[in-house]
Amino acid sequence: MNFPLVLLILLVLTGCIWLLDFLFLKRKREADATEPWWVEYPKSFFPIILIVFCLRSFLVEPFKIPSGSMIPTLLVGDFILVNKFTYGIRLPVINHKIIEMNHPKRGEVMVFRYPEDPSIDYIKRVIGLPGDTVTYRNKKLSINGVPVERELNGDYKYVESGLAYVYTQRFKELLGDKSYSILINQEMPNMLLSSVHYFPFKENCVFDMTGFTCKVPEGNYFTLGDNRDGSSDSRYWGFVPEKNIVGKAFMVWWNFSDLSRIGLSIK
Repeated sequence: MNFPLVLLILLVLTGCIWLLDFLFLKRKREADATEPWWVEYPKSFFPIILIVFCLRSFLVEPFKIPSGSMIPTLLVGDFILVNKFTYGIRLPVINHKIIEMNHPKRGEVMVFRYPEDPSIDYIKRVIGLPGDTVTYRNKKLSINGVPVERELNGDYKYVESGLAYVYTQRFKELLGDKSYSILINQEMPNMLLSSVHYFPFKENCVFDMTGFTCKVPEGNYFTLGDNRDGSSDSRYWGFVPEKNIVGKAFMVWWNFSDLSRIGLSIK
């Protein structure tokens, strides 16, 4: 369901009824007459819907993390807040940018519309900017030929789909001025070639059993999940067009399973 579109339709409907009552219906009613229900309810909800619509469209938007692709940074069940204006002001529903501001930086956690189905929101970490050459071979990342620094930070285990424990290694990765944790499962293959889709600008990439090298086209970004061996990301479905960007994730505001995560900053 396209929630922004539903919200816009409700806003237009309640707003039209409020305006119709203000301009015409109110004048025709007796002074002591009660408003009909079809006028009273839309008028009551209109200001609430207007506030929610403006906040959600231009300031912050809530999201729920449905998968483990960003473990350990984000856990399944985290409710997060996304800054909608960091990367520019966009018109709701059509997501067209009208005011230019900042651009995504390497290492930032970004929410965007999944290129293969824009009705689905994805969250990943920005790794490659337009013009960058991203290489990931033998589970080691390089940007423009420079290896990205990382250091082992112990073991990490998590439950996958509530069925079994997954045992991985936790690394601290340093990308630009960003420092964050990633997971590497040494038992998983370097690249699942059978899972690579066809996508625009695929000719910019070279894949083999050890990994890949991709040159990011202009107007696009390359993303990876922090759970490197448990993430469907740009390795498999391609680049993120600038027009698909929703915003920058910045805070965990709720988690029913772990209240200690409330208020955590997303790095």
